[in-house]
Amino acid sequence: MRKKFSDKQIHILEVAEELIAQKGFEGTSVRDISTKANINVAMISYYFGSKAKMMSQLYEYRLQRAIANFAEFTGTITDGKPEMQMKEIVKYLVSQMFKYNFFYGFITQDLRHNAHLKEDLLVFYQICASKLDEVTKKGLASGVFTFNPKSEELLYIVLGTTLFAIRNRNFVELYVPHKDDAQYLKEAEKKIKATVLLSVFTLLGFVTE
Repeated sequence: MRKKFSDKQIHILEVAEELIAQKGFEGTSVRDISTKANINVAMISYYFGSKAKMMSQLYEYRLQRAIANFAEFTGTITDGKPEMQMKEIVKYLVSQMFKYNFFYGFITQDLRHNAHLKEDLLVFYQICASKLDEVTKKGLASGVFTFNPKSEELLYIVLGTTLFAIRNRNFVELYVPHKDDAQYLKEAEKKIKATVLLSVFTLLGFVTE
């Protein structure tokens, strides 16, 4: 069963997320979080047990939001042509992974063995794969796609390529001109989107008019 968060927990988690995104996990103290959230330090321990456990629950909360947000986003493009839908879904997934890139350096074996997290991850992957399959079938029916790759293979490319870039910045930044961190993230995201889109549309045998 999916974990439910109280309004107070959500408030603390969202404050923690903002600070960790700015300062990193190690650079953000429990006192920083409690001060910005306007709560007593002891409340962190009461609700989450520790900063590490809070991060685990933050990832779980963010994943639940990702599921809801993905459903909402795909609902806004249902009237578009299959090739447009595929392009926008790929761009959306890559953008979201870069937006929350600070999570991926933190995920440990303990997080992956969190029962609620494993359940939510599976649900999210299945929803994404199902939507990719739906759009692929529409494209095949309309003739813009000529190949029928498995939806999970498309998802491997989207998530795997993006995750590689996020986890191996020291390599990727050699090929991404940048002056500062903000520019790097912007240019790296643009590069990965282009790479993933090329790979996905090649697998689909996209036919241009």
